[in-house]
Formats: sequence, structure tokens, C-alpha cells
Amino acid sequence: MLTQSAGLTTPETSIRYSGWRVVFASSACVFVSFASLLVYTFGVFLKPVAAEFHWSREAISAAFGFAALAVAVSSPPLGNLLDRFPARRIILPCIAIFGCGFASLSLLTSHLWHLYAIFILLGIVGNGTAHLAFTRVLSTWFDQRRGAAFAVLLAGGAFGAMVLPLLAQSLIDYVGWRRAFVFLGLGVLIVGLPLGSRARERSTHSRSARLSAEGASTAEGLRSRTFWIIVAVLFLCSISQNGAITHLAALLTDRGISPREAALAVSSLGAATLGGRIFTGWLLDRCFAPRVACCILAVAAFGTLLLSTARSLPAGILGAACIGIGMGGEADITPYLLSKYFGLRSFSTLYGFTWTAYAIAAAIGPVVMGKAFDLTGSYRVLLVELAFSTLVAAVLMLLLPRYSSGIAGQPLAAGALIAPPRTRIETN
Repeated sequence: MLTQSAGLTTPETSIRYSGWRVVFASSACVFVSFASLLVYTFGVFLKPVAAEFHWSREAISAAFGFAALAVAVSSPPLGNLLDRFPARRIILPCIAIFGCGFASLSLLTSHLWHLYAIFILLGIVGNGTAHLAFTRVLSTWFDQRRGAAFAVLLAGGAFGAMVLPLLAQSLIDYVGWRRAFVFLGLGVLIVGLPLGSRARERSTHSRSARLSAEGASTAEGLRSRTFWIIVAVLFLCSISQNGAITHLAALLTDRGISPREAALAVSSLGAATLGGRIFTGWLLDRCFAPRVACCILAVAAFGTLLLSTARSLPAGILGAACIGIGMGGEADITPYLLSKYFGLRSFSTLYGFTWTAYAIAAAIGPVVMGKAFDLTGSYRVLLVELAFSTLVAAVLMLLLPRYSSGIAGQPLAAGALIAPPRTRIETN
């Protein structure tokens, strides 16, 4: 893919390529998105909000569940809008609503329905601020370096995991939790709106003609065995990873590791997620993606198995890091595979359906972990089972066909954005 810059043709492998400016702007938006800000600061705000209103932790945690369900329901419609209209028309309103909604948490009253209503709203617009929206944009700019572009995009979320909890805690310490919500919400607007306006597809002219030619329709995608293999892998991994993450600190402290050391293990997971995303993106541009996915998920399975018996800080850190590598890699691989197998015609809609599966599994995983502990007093047996399910997901990736089998029996041409019309994909 080439573009004109200063009279010279600039390949997408060059840092001067215009698409990279879109990548970095999009990555900054993901840094302050639902998937970063709300997810990774939720635990920081939990105790001060509970103390203020004398709510139980279970009651407050239910708000996160409502947000996850809202994401699950709203992702396919959001994806459909992104496939039909220029992405900025969806991204900018979602960022504005998310930023204002997050800031409005400073006005919480003692009514739990107030908290739940705001979290449902944040979940509805959440994926319009996150990966679902921006991967569509970047797919129009990149082909040969699409994996690297996705890696840089998702690195914004990984940086958020590392920075935003510390920032939120500092704000709570200095100005209180109410003003902390205001400052973070304003940060979403200040960063997200101007940079989100730069999230433009490579070309928006003759959009109706492009949509009629690009890749598979939503119906064709949903009939494809390839699509449902991807969904099954994502579902299995989400249950395992989110279950292990949410109970990681409790698991380690139960085994005699200090809370400070357990927090270090959690931080190592965030750092490994960032490294996993960058490394996986580099591999995707050079190797067959399902094989990369198999190896990455095998590492995650090993990490989960290691946590089942971890009784020391080094073992805890290693296990958490392996899971983080798997999480980071999976976030790169899912949109990459969808774009390669199904093109861009219904890319965001299909990606939205995978998010539905991910969000449902993410809600199930922590509950299953808690139930297992309540019944047995240990996480060990369930973690072994989750490690096995992650390994099954890794093997499932090897069942995916070559890219040439995904659409019309022909590969997307190198550097091309438009796949052959009247496509036919592998179905059950």
C-alpha cells in the first residue's frame, strides 16, 4: 500500500506513512477508553464508594456486571453502524457520552439504581471508544503491517492498565473520589475528542460501492465454521483469563504472599500484556496467524497451570506474566483474523459479535472462580481445568484454514483493500 507524501510514494513500512499518525492518535484514545479507564480503575474506586454509601462490595461489583452485559448487547449494533458510516461519526459521540458519564459518577447518590444506570450507559457506548471502533479504521490503512498497527493501537490500553490505577489512586488521595471521577472524565474528553477526530478511514469516497465489494457479508460470516472457531477460542480464553485475573491477588495472599507482593504480580501481568501485544503484532506480519495464536495461548495455559500451585512470589509473577502474554496476543489476533478471513465489508459487525461472546465469558469467569473457592476453599482444581480449556482453545486455532479459504477461495491481494465481489466462504 502506497500513498503520496511530499511527492514521494511512502510504503506503510515507513514511519512517514500517513497511517501511522492515525495509529498513534487511535492508541491515545484507547488509553482513555472504556476498556482501559473503567476496567482498570473500577477496583480502585470500589472501597471509597462502598465506605461512602455503606454498600456491599457485591452490590457495587454488580455494576461492573451490568456494564459488561451492556457491552455484550450493544457491540453488534455498534459494529453495524461502523460498517455503514464513517467511523468518526460513531467514535466522537461515544467518547463524549463516555467522558461525561464517567465524570457524572461524582454526583452519585445513595440509590444503587443510580450507579447501575450510569454503568449501563457506559457499557452501551463503551466499545465505540475502544478497539472495536479503531481496528476498523486501521484496517483501511494497513495490510502488510496490519499486525503491527493493531499492536500499537492496543498498547494504549496496556499503558492504561499500568498508569490509570495509580493515577486514580493518587487523585483519590489528594482530592477525594468524587473529584477524581471529574478529572478522569475530563481527561477522556480532552484527549479523546481531538485525537478521535483524526480516526479517519483511508478513503471515504464511493463508500456504498466499496461496501458492496469488500469481503463477506454478516450472514456469510455467521454461517462460516471459521468464524465460530474464532468465537469458541475467544470464549474459552475469556473465562480462563478474566477468572484468573480478578482473583489473582486473593489467590496469592491466601498462600502466604504479602498483599504488596501480590500487587507486584498483578502489575507484572499488565506489563506482560503490553509486551505480548507488541511481540504478537510483530509476529502476525511475518507468520501464519493461527500458528502464532496456538503458541501464545499455550503460554497462557502454562501460566494458568502454574498459578494452580504457585506458593512463592517468583511463581506468581511468572504465572501472571504468562497469562498477560496470552491476553495481549489474543487482543491482536482476533481482529487480525477477522480482517484476513472476511475482509472489511462487515468487519466491525462480526467483531462486535465476538465481543458479545467475550463479554459474556468475562462475566462468567470471575463468578465461577468465586463459586469454586466458596465450595472447596481453593482455586487449584478449577485453575487446572481452566488451563486445559485454554490449551483446547490453542489447538482449535490449528483447525483454521489458510487465508485463501476464508473468502471466495482467494486471498486478499497484498496491499489491496477490496476483496473480489460475490464472495463465498467456507460454511458448515
